[in-house]
Amino acid sequence: MRNRNTRIAALLTAGLTAASLGALAPETPFAPATASHTSTAEEPLRQYTQQKLRWKRCDAKGSDTFQCTTLKVPLDYSDPGGKTIDLAISRLKVGSTKERRGVLLLNPGGPGAPGLHLPADPAMNFPAEVKRRYDLVGFDLRGAGQSSSVSCGLTAEEQADRPYKAETFAKDVDRARTVAGKCRARAGDKLPHLTTRNAARDMDVIRAVLGEKRISYLGASYGTYLGAVYMQLFPQRADRIVLDSATDPTRIYRGMFQDMAKAAEQAFTRWTTWTARRHAAYGLGDTPAKVRTAYWDLIARANRKPIPFEGRALTGDDIRADNSTFFHVRKAAGRIAGLKDAAEGRNPAPSRTPGRAQEPDDNFASIAWSFMCADTRTWSHDPERYRREAIRDKARYPLYGDFAAAITPCAFWQQGSEPQTRIDNTVGALITQNEWDSQTPLFSGRAMHRALRGSRMLTVAGGEGHGVLYAPDGNPCADQAATLYLTTGRLPAKDLTCQATTGQK
Repeated sequence: MRNRNTRIAALLTAGLTAASLGALAPETPFAPATASHTSTAEEPLRQYTQQKLRWKRCDAKGSDTFQCTTLKVPLDYSDPGGKTIDLAISRLKVGSTKERRGVLLLNPGGPGAPGLHLPADPAMNFPAEVKRRYDLVGFDLRGAGQSSSVSCGLTAEEQADRPYKAETFAKDVDRARTVAGKCRARAGDKLPHLTTRNAARDMDVIRAVLGEKRISYLGASYGTYLGAVYMQLFPQRADRIVLDSATDPTRIYRGMFQDMAKAAEQAFTRWTTWTARRHAAYGLGDTPAKVRTAYWDLIARANRKPIPFEGRALTGDDIRADNSTFFHVRKAAGRIAGLKDAAEGRNPAPSRTPGRAQEPDDNFASIAWSFMCADTRTWSHDPERYRREAIRDKARYPLYGDFAAAITPCAFWQQGSEPQTRIDNTVGALITQNEWDSQTPLFSGRAMHRALRGSRMLTVAGGEGHGVLYAPDGNPCADQAATLYLTTGRLPAKDLTCQATTGQK
């Protein structure tokens, strides 16, 4: 999912009707919201849905058309009269009121990646016809960014990914326990309510406050799961839904990590074949087997003596920790060839004057673990199970399996306020997926497609990387299909395939 920690990401009327308030009434663990709840359920949220927003420029030096505001939502939707939290939202208003359809809510993934900037992000190439029909609305997920930000006080070491190693496992267990303990000490009252179900309810409050009967949505990576949960809880409020690079909703989140390891191995195998055909350019071997050997020799060498590269001294584990390396075959070949040169003393990295290290902001990691640990009750609390699975997955998927299956803070997390949401509905949606995305693999996108029985799936054959739509070097075929759906409401009559246009030649 789109983030700096590859395993963590690795991500967008005056009152609520009874249908949209179904999530507040008692539910069976996996039941979708329905219209059967009485109108008395509306009253508790009236103070939130009738808020008067005070918009102001997001940036004092920026455009006055890009505005931000803050609204209140309940911390605990089962107790709407209790504690509240702030939710930061932004808006880029529609260019044409005559053609305006409503709002297009955006989420970048994470969970917890900043979303407030998205409507005006120059890297998001929304076509003019979309901007004419929608107010583009961004928001920071509850607890993230400017939305009542949560910090567990985690150090850089506590935020880093580590592979399973028998000799360090006891320390890794202690570290995971420490992270969970820090979060409980700093934000224990909030943790049970930092969940995707509540984030979906927040989205529905946004919808109501903006005066919309329904909302359209574009979410990427984790944002596809958030979108699917919204569709499950509020099926009558979901308008035109686009899910870019989808997760498997049945494998949130432990299984999702392990799927990343499987997909990374598939991408690596593809890369060795591609690179072997270009031995003259990269010098890594003229057969896939030789390329594979060259890579693992490099990893072993870096573990013995870290390689100075791009301003850092990289161990072999540091190199393997980035499971996005083999997203793009050409970029991967250049990077591994560059590491090999650096290890052999060619093209040495420029020296840097040592400076005082600063601890990185831990909000993203804090929120990511909060959501992933509280969203589901399937995390094991037995450290030995993590050990067994890590040993097994290291053998299955040597590139990344020991990272993906390593113990996490979720082994020691307090239980979320509700069970996991089961996704199973017929709401219409468009799912877009690159063939060679190893963060949210093609097979996970297909699983989301099966769960959303009213969806259509668009696959970019040969597509590389994480994220398909509206990128600077995006796929025109996929962009056109998404734009057609957003502007007309017409889903493709059947699943589609677009061809990749960049990156592999």
